[in-house]
Amino acid sequence: MITTLQSKNVMLTDLVADGIDMRDYPDFADAFITSAYVDGREATEDELDAINEQSELVYETVLSQLY
Repeated sequence: MITTLQSKNVMLTDLVADGIDMRDYPDFADAFITSAYVDGREATEDELDAINEQSELVYETVLSQLY
């Protein structure tokens, strides 16, 4: 998936979400991305923070992980 991260277009792959609580369905408000690859390399902590600010991306990752 291509997204904007820190004002650059990047390719995100292998996103992994955690904090998924089915009691919070369908919001999954506590879920977050724990790891991802940015342009083929492992994301840094700062990049993960920026990814987690994109709630729609986190939500899509949760859904793809569940279903």
